[in-house]
Amino acid sequence: MRDLESSSETISDSRLYSCKIILVGLASTFDSHQIFITVFTDAYPTWHCLDHTICNPATSDICEIPRSAWDWDGGFKGKSVISEFDLECSSSYLRGLPTSAFYVGSIVGGVFMATIPDGFLGRKQLLFFTTSAMSFTGISIFFSSSIWSYVFLKFIIGFARSQTGTYMFNLISERVSTKWRPRATMIPFTLFVLGLMSLSGIAYLVRHASWRVLYLCTSVPAAIHSIFLYFFALESPRWLHVQGKNEEAIEVLKRISTANRGYLESVSSRLPPKEILEQAPSSSIKDLFIRKWAFRRIVVVMTIMLGLGMMYYGVPLAVRDIKVNIYLSEALNAMVELPTFVITPILLEKFNRRSSVLVNCLIGGALGVLCFVLTLFGRTNIAFALELGSFFCARIGFNLMAVYMIEMFPTCVRNFATTMLRQALVVGGACCPIIVSIGRNVPSLSFAVFGFAVSGLGLFALLLPETKGSSLCDTMEEQEQSDHALKTPQ
Repeated sequence: MRDLESSSETISDSRLYSCKIILVGLASTFDSHQIFITVFTDAYPTWHCLDHTICNPATSDICEIPRSAWDWDGGFKGKSVISEFDLECSSSYLRGLPTSAFYVGSIVGGVFMATIPDGFLGRKQLLFFTTSAMSFTGISIFFSSSIWSYVFLKFIIGFARSQTGTYMFNLISERVSTKWRPRATMIPFTLFVLGLMSLSGIAYLVRHASWRVLYLCTSVPAAIHSIFLYFFALESPRWLHVQGKNEEAIEVLKRISTANRGYLESVSSRLPPKEILEQAPSSSIKDLFIRKWAFRRIVVVMTIMLGLGMMYYGVPLAVRDIKVNIYLSEALNAMVELPTFVITPILLEKFNRRSSVLVNCLIGGALGVLCFVLTLFGRTNIAFALELGSFFCARIGFNLMAVYMIEMFPTCVRNFATTMLRQALVVGGACCPIIVSIGRNVPSLSFAVFGFAVSGLGLFALLLPETKGSSLCDTMEEQEQSDHALKTPQ
């Protein structure tokens, strides 16, 4: 497979190749819409008094005054899920239920899809199915009639998109060489952030319309994109090779670039035929659990990602407690992410993976705790700056771990391993709405929780091997040989 790795090196600068990566990476844009959309659709809307003799917006509790004494700003009940379904006086658990249902759906979907073998259908087909299911379910939310139907559809969206990032990231990373991997894998991450920024803009433009319109504006383009994926995206040549489809693998490389056909033909003649691959020792998901080194890596990675998930998904929700403009704060959080896609490749190329993850987690955790402390003293502006810093570190940590993960596990189990990484990230995110809701009585307490979590769990990076400079492997045996050659601790 080293020959195929070398062939990827010769075509990595192809314009068509870059377009194909962008087409696949756009799935992350629409994924980010569904992840963060509840920041706007499920926000607690503002209200005003109608009878000032018994009502004062600054001191009155909306649940202790008659409904006739107040009204929602603009007189529009459908601006938010909370106002439309009369949840203003419901428990914080019920108000946070749609968001939690989304994350629970992502967890359940991840567990279910994790049982799908890496050899089933292929990266492209699975990506198409997940993106199309996510988008069409999002469209159906426009017709939801109750909070319970809304919660159910949020669960289905979470279930459908649970592996979108996994299939997309593997489809891209398996088509590039070691040299270009840090940069190419940042493209979908960049598009993810641009999705969050565009979501803020779309939400602002439809702020006077029903919250349902926002789902429609984000889901319809996603459905169109899934159709383009089906017809124009290319399968991973590395996955095709592992399945014994060498001719199809070479054909994919030819379609990416027409300038190296002679070289690719020579590569095709050197690849082992399907018969030899079938005689080689087979690997399956159970190898991740029966091989001590693989199981340890999975557990450590999931532990680190749990902390990063709490900070990455929780900070945008908790920032409401700092009392800043919601549209501005979400846009700034998205803008803060953009520099991470320039910094992450530099860290990957200049420094060790393990130390980069460790230091980043410690810094991010410290910033989260300081944000909580400064909020208690009323230093809101500085606290918001620290919030942006903690979110910045959470994003870099996720970027680093994503590349780190694909280098630690071979192609035969990479989908499942990446699934476990994202599962831990989502579990962390699922805890966030409840933590943030509980912390409403103590402003920004959730920042301290997130800070201690990410710094404490980040220490587990010390147990991971170093993979800088390594090529992707295809079998468990090849991964073990590569680890031994690099003299990494098992």
